Amino acid sequence: RVKRIVYRLLIPLSRERAHHRSNAVATHQKEKKKMVSIKLLFFASAREAAGGIASTTIALEDDANTKSLRIKLASLYPKLASLLSEEDNITLAVNEEYVPTDEVWKLNEGDTVALIPPISGG
Repeated sequence: RVKRIVYRLLIPLSRERAHHRSNAVATHQKEKKKMVSIKLLFFASAREAAGGIASTTIALEDDANTKSLRIKLASLYPKLASLLSEEDNITLAVNEEYVPTDEVWKLNEGDTVALIPPISGG
C-alpha cells in the first residue's frame, strides 16, 4: 500500500520534470539561429592572405549578406582584413555574378562566393 502511494506521488513529478525538460529543449532550439553553408573561393593575393587555401566552406547566420561576410572573413583571416575593408581591393562574385560596388546581397544556402582581387597586366 505504501508503494502505491509513493508511486502515485512520483508519477506526476516525473511527468512534470519531463514536460519541463522538453520545454527547455524547445526554447533552446528556438534561440539557436538557423545557419547557411557558403562555399568560398580565394584567388591570387586573396588566396595568399588566407594562408594559401583555394577554397573552403563557411557557416553563416541565415540573415548573412555580402557585408557581414566581409566582416566575418576579416576576423577569420586577419591578413585578409586590409583587403576586405575596401571594396576596390577585393571584388566578390556570388554564384559567378559580380556584386557591384556599394551593393549588399543576401547570401543563401549553397551559394558560392569568389574573392577576386584586382587583376593587372597588359
